[in-house]
Amino acid sequence: MAVLSTPGFNLQPSAEKVALSTNYITNFNFLNQYLPDTYEKEFERYGNRTVASFLRMVGAEMPSNSDLIKWAEQGRLHTKYVNVTTVDADGTANPTFTVNDSGVTNIAIRIGQTVMLSTGAVSVKAIVIATPTSTTFQVACYDLNGLAGSGSTYSVFVYGSEFKKGTNGMVGSLEAEDVFFENKPIILKDKYAVSGSDMAQIGWVEVTTENGANGYLWYLKSEHETRLRFDDYLETAMIEAVPMDNVANAAIADGSEGIFYVVNNRGNVWSGGNPTTLAEWDTIISRLDKQGSIEENVIFLNRAFGFDVDDMLAAQNSYGAGGTSYGLFDNDKDMALNLGFTGFRRGYDFYKTDWKYLNDPTMRGGLTGTGAVNGLLVPAGSTSVYDQVLGKNAKRPFLHVRYRASETEDRRYKTWITGSAGGAQNSDLDAMEVQFLSERAVCTLGANNFFIFKD
Repeated sequence: MAVLSTPGFNLQPSAEKVALSTNYITNFNFLNQYLPDTYEKEFERYGNRTVASFLRMVGAEMPSNSDLIKWAEQGRLHTKYVNVTTVDADGTANPTFTVNDSGVTNIAIRIGQTVMLSTGAVSVKAIVIATPTSTTFQVACYDLNGLAGSGSTYSVFVYGSEFKKGTNGMVGSLEAEDVFFENKPIILKDKYAVSGSDMAQIGWVEVTTENGANGYLWYLKSEHETRLRFDDYLETAMIEAVPMDNVANAAIADGSEGIFYVVNNRGNVWSGGNPTTLAEWDTIISRLDKQGSIEENVIFLNRAFGFDVDDMLAAQNSYGAGGTSYGLFDNDKDMALNLGFTGFRRGYDFYKTDWKYLNDPTMRGGLTGTGAVNGLLVPAGSTSVYDQVLGKNAKRPFLHVRYRASETEDRRYKTWITGSAGGAQNSDLDAMEVQFLSERAVCTLGANNFFIFKD
């Protein structure tokens, strides 16, 4: 059995750029002596059609007065190199190692520090006795047998230091390392226009929109839907924005770094289907252990991913295979069986919530393949960053929106009316034009703590 493809859901937009017959009721046949029964109020067959809610739940909005937003994120406190080699043979008492990690030009290893060198199969503990060059160091092995594992690639990390009595202190010091990131805002615009004559036209259908606006004037519905559509774009643009890397199109648009783009490049990516077993979730948890180890996380997911999580958690119940006792029930005959879960704890707290944006067929719902996103794990809480506007460290949500604003201009959400109809009297245009504008960018702090789940 399967869901038939027809009849299905309609993806044809109800909003058109021009006045077409599909926008208006044209069945006015006065030669018919029988009057039909009519339902004056239009039926809301698609429910709440807006998809914006994600950033309101997890983020905040704050002003910025620059074309560029920059912030610093902490580097690691301890240093580890994973591509370290030596030409010395096994048994060498004082071998020399070379650090080959990408981007490393000056190692943070000093004389007197104690290090552990490991190939994965064997480990050697030693003390640094010399640093011949900026990328090499020589050690004295503690073990009587000297070096082991030659010919393999080592990883090395510092675990302490040791000095003899009466010796000088540590030579050299280390500077704190920050990683700097930046983003730039984009300008979003929209417009609704209606002629003065059409504003005076009343219909028999009572229209309504998701924000509660209603009446018998069709243009009111179109104006309110334009506003709702723009509100959605304010969020979806922050999710989907990408920088303009195509040099040939650089003069057309600059682009910005949206949430999906940042997490794909600086965060954690799960691909190849949804994690459906505890073993797969343990892999995710293991990666989170290597990142910021944020205690509480929220997973925004599509319907299929949500069901996969429910089924996985239900399978942990010893009665799950032969019954439906997902939780603790009183066995009331009027009981409504709850087959879903709101979250679980395994090392960390994971809460899940359906994300309408990933389910809506007019947006990302139904996408498959490399372009499909099934969910996004967002760390809860806030982090400390240096705020350039305030000139000091401040607490900021991991996800937040910066909009352009100053003492004289606020571009968070601008709307104004031009023309000579609808109360406007600022031009000779026999129409009302409602303009919408916003200039904003999203800041994804600590992207290494996010997880994106792809198909």
